[in-house]
Amino acid sequence: MKILITGASGFIGSFIVEEALRRGMDTWAAVRKTSSRRYLKDERINFIELDFSSKEKLKEQLQGHEFDYVVHAAGATKCLHKEDFFRINTEGTKNFVTAIRELQMPLKRFVYVSSLSIFGAIREEQPYTEILETDTPKPNTAYGESKLAAERFLDELNAGLNDDEKLPFVVLRPTGVYGPREKDYMMMVESIAGHSDFAVGFKQQDITFVYVTDVVQAVFLAIEKGKTGRKYFLSDGEVYQSCTFSNLIHEELGKPWWIRITAPIWVLRIVTFFGDKLGHLTGNVTALNNDKYNILKQRNWRCDIEPARKELGYNPQVQLKEGVKKTVAWYKENKKD
Repeated sequence: MKILITGASGFIGSFIVEEALRRGMDTWAAVRKTSSRRYLKDERINFIELDFSSKEKLKEQLQGHEFDYVVHAAGATKCLHKEDFFRINTEGTKNFVTAIRELQMPLKRFVYVSSLSIFGAIREEQPYTEILETDTPKPNTAYGESKLAAERFLDELNAGLNDDEKLPFVVLRPTGVYGPREKDYMMMVESIAGHSDFAVGFKQQDITFVYVTDVVQAVFLAIEKGKTGRKYFLSDGEVYQSCTFSNLIHEELGKPWWIRITAPIWVLRIVTFFGDKLGHLTGNVTALNNDKYNILKQRNWRCDIEPARKELGYNPQVQLKEGVKKTVAWYKENKKD
């Protein structure tokens, strides 16, 4: 079976590539010319350069290829300008899917990696309840808006078509994905290793996580068992408080002395406002930007994973304590790189 994985050089994508190889699949990694291949060293990997900015270029690059499965994990999580999220996450997906359709590629499954962020800050009245697939998305970040727009494009594409004419897509909506190779959560490890921890807001915050290999598990379950048009939330099935993650990191680092600061939301608003301005001045995306403000401000990250359990057979294998242990161990081995 031939599989194409976009975003293959990225955090989640590189793990999907490894699992495809483990399964003995004819594995193709979509990369850019500038993409790092640090985690794509296996000689069995086939590389293909794809330019998602143009449908015509994509058709040229994909011409002559027929893939059984496509996992579309490429996308931007941080951008200087709001329009860049839509250019990359929305228009890039449209170009890619349209090229595949016009080439009449006989796909068995197209898995789109979306995000829980498309729902935004909903169900925030205490006690918090799980976000359901029947809820109306209200994204509060440009990232979430762009991913939702891509999902809606997929829905509209299949509207009114017979089953044999539809793109056989399945959407996965993971909550916060962490693990080795991830960069944003690694900033928290570095901060705690440097003796400080920073939290925001005094109102209860319920957080969910999913370890990267459990996302990969869901990808291949979606390939095997997914039904066209279905969308699934992914988490490890547990709910945590805002301090749990940092407490576990602190423990795995050997409990160095630290100062824990909890600041009001308005302080975060000031920091992210100037962080965003600094990013535009320097041309570098900062970790504390306007999108990050809305993410950190959000109090309820619960989500219902029962449909994934029942329909896909999804069974999270890595809980937060074990996942943090593995992640910090990787950090210790690679912090000089």
